[in-house]
Amino acid sequence: MIIAVDGPAGAGKSTVAKILALKLGFLYIDTGAMYRALTLKVLEEEIDIKDTAKIIALASQTSIDLINNQGGPLKVLLDGRDVTSQIRQPRITKFVSDIARIKGVRDIMLELQRKLGKQGDCVLDGRDIGTVIFPGADKKFFIDADPKERTARRYKELKGLGQEVSLTDVQSDIANRDTIDSTREFAPLKKADDAVYIDTTDMSIEQVVNALLKNIQKS
Repeated sequence: MIIAVDGPAGAGKSTVAKILALKLGFLYIDTGAMYRALTLKVLEEEIDIKDTAKIIALASQTSIDLINNQGGPLKVLLDGRDVTSQIRQPRITKFVSDIARIKGVRDIMLELQRKLGKQGDCVLDGRDIGTVIFPGADKKFFIDADPKERTARRYKELKGLGQEVSLTDVQSDIANRDTIDSTREFAPLKKADDAVYIDTTDMSIEQVVNALLKNIQKS
């Protein structure tokens, strides 16, 4: 079974998808982490963010692996190096949507994500899982929340990681990513026609997970 969980930044989809996968005993695939890992490499190589040709070439020569730890954090390996913490830095967040909008990069990631998803039962979260990566997914969900709530959640998450950020900066970043993700030419962020829409603004993580489980189990 393939379960697609899509939604905008800060909606809580990654947290929900990870817990859902754990409860079901499925593989969890964080597609956003893959784009973040590539963004880290682009910045480390000091490649101009506008040089799409070089970025696509780099992506084709880059190895990104996701390691599920039972009950622990998802480990992200970039060319065999653990970059789990590094990819959550503000500088990565600032540029990841610019990298993710490049068609050549998305084509490469699409093949890798489909390969990972075909390994067995899995839960994938991202922005185009139910529309592009796995349009035939067994279950599709679109997780959303009020922009203010999404800002508050992301701010709390980043502070929990020990990052010095302001609420204003987080709000600006989320607004910017929403614009880029929803208006990009290739695989824009949007709800699949057959996806179940869930507004999580006034819901706890447990309530959201239970809502998804209930929907999965009733079919």
